[in-house]
Amino acid sequence: MRTRTALPAVLLAVAAVTAACGKSEAEQQADCQKALTSSSTKTSRPEACKDLSQDDYETLLMAYALQQGINDMPTEDQQLLDMSDDGELNGSISGD
Repeated sequence: MRTRTALPAVLLAVAAVTAACGKSEAEQQADCQKALTSSSTKTSRPEACKDLSQDDYETLLMAYALQQGINDMPTEDQQLLDMSDDGELNGSISGD
């Protein structure tokens, strides 16, 4: 009888320890954002992005591409977008 109750308890403990060692979804996304480069594509993921779902990865990739496009714009155009965003010139649009 002890074997029947001990085995599930051990398995539950191992599962809890394994889950505690993993990164949260937010931590995985933050690591992925840092790892994205201009060579990242839908099918060529950085190692830090491997555990994210395809939808989450594509969302981060699209945000990265959009931010790069904004950063490549002339300063005057970035400022125009910034003013349109929240009515203030406060850098809320640029990634800098």
